[in-house]
Amino acid sequence: MRRTHLSLYYLAGYLLPAGLLLLIAPTFATKLLLSNQTYEEPPLRLAGLLLVALGILIVQIIRHRVEILYTTTLVVRSVISLGLFSLLVSTGNPFFGVVLLIVLVGIALTGMSYLIDRRTASRVSEA
Repeated sequence: MRRTHLSLYYLAGYLLPAGLLLLIAPTFATKLLLSNQTYEEPPLRLAGLLLVALGILIVQIIRHRVEILYTTTLVVRSVISLGLFSLLVSTGNPFFGVVLLIVLVGIALTGMSYLIDRRTASRVSEA
């Protein structure tokens, strides 16, 4: 599961910085991600706090190589993607499209890595 393990660095690499940015400078963060609206800062800071917490969990999954949770990260990000798509459609705010794209890239990276790793593992076990 080497490739899948490495793909999770992308996930941690956007969760932690994005979370910290939302905690420290929420209005700047939303503008950076092309928001066409201004939101109140407390809910954005809460979102940042949640992203940092998720980032810490992902770092621990990476650090301890908890392979059993690799597919769970795909499921969780798929649910998040559905929610982001719904928010994009209902609000028309490009912010949600940008975040959705970032999440989908991570799903593609982890998904492809997982499939390649599984295929490689099955070939090795057959030999």
